[in-house]
Amino acid sequence: MSDKVKVGVIGCGNISPQYLKWMPTFEMLDVAALADLDMERARARAAEFGVPRACTVDELLADTDIEIVLNITVPEAHAQVNTQVLQAGKHVYVEKPFAVERADGKRVLELATNKGLLTGCAPDTFMGGGIQTCRKLIDAGMIGEPVAATAFMMSHGPEGWHPNPDFYYQKGGGPMFDMGPYYLTALVALVGPVKRVTGCTSTSFTERTITNPKLRTGEKIPVHTPTHIAGVFDFASGAVGTIVTSFDVWAHNCPRIEIHGTEGSMSVPDPNTFRGPVRIRKPGADDWTEVPLTHSDEVGRGIAVADMACALRGGRPHRASGALAYHVLDLMHTFHEAADQGSHIDIVSGVERPAALPVDLAPGTLD
Repeated sequence: MSDKVKVGVIGCGNISPQYLKWMPTFEMLDVAALADLDMERARARAAEFGVPRACTVDELLADTDIEIVLNITVPEAHAQVNTQVLQAGKHVYVEKPFAVERADGKRVLELATNKGLLTGCAPDTFMGGGIQTCRKLIDAGMIGEPVAATAFMMSHGPEGWHPNPDFYYQKGGGPMFDMGPYYLTALVALVGPVKRVTGCTSTSFTERTITNPKLRTGEKIPVHTPTHIAGVFDFASGAVGTIVTSFDVWAHNCPRIEIHGTEGSMSVPDPNTFRGPVRIRKPGADDWTEVPLTHSDEVGRGIAVADMACALRGGRPHRASGALAYHVLDLMHTFHEAADQGSHIDIVSGVERPAALPVDLAPGTLD
């Protein structure tokens, strides 16, 4: 068996260029084949990024040399395709969310366990230089013991720029399921798993008007999911978290993420990027101080696929695991359920905080 791990990609849509750009920068990965329901699109992507083969999904799954499949299909197909991949005896890494429904995600995890295969899921932005620097500072005690965390993702929705924003306002959409994975994954990576949540939700507008100046301007979209979600949660460590995700806010000055500790506060960079800046404010300081990054930010989508490949060859756990993604999926559903029930809900799913990345990694390596 080669030291490199051959990867096949199912789904060649809008996000695929990010993966196809960055995966070849990791020495463990060999992108061997692309598949899509639209063969012309698969061929075009293969030609664009120098991938040697474009094929059907069945052909890709039958290729015994491919060990990991990257699933970049639409969210509604994630669990179904993950199941197909696992049934074919291959490890699978999927774009977020891990599944739309909890039950589907749980079935995928159980199937993977029964077959001795790995599952993984985006986002892997928490493995970028910005959030890994935050993790190192927290582990080193720079802000003491974390006691509180806040996260805010607020805008007025995607109908002003997205070519087809309808799905954002259907069940399984909304700001929590769209952007919550970035924020919640970062918080779990930094502070740890969550044990209890409560929440409030609202749907401020029963329909949205598309304002994209290029496509479908003036069309109306019916809204079938909450568009403003506020959650409060208890970390297993004892810290308390707050998260607000909204498509109902015109403008704000709230930070993306802050972690507050017994000996200082930390400003965490945008969890939808791999970059900084990272800022610290200690007791008595007049202002925030930017901290140089301890890890490279010259990485991109696919770093977690490379981490899975390293785990396969090295026999260690991988970081952006299916268990982590399922915990985040569980949290997102539970915020909505707690709002509907008017109660606190204990979280049954659990996960170990993923290991921090080593410092001073050579480019293209993870161990």
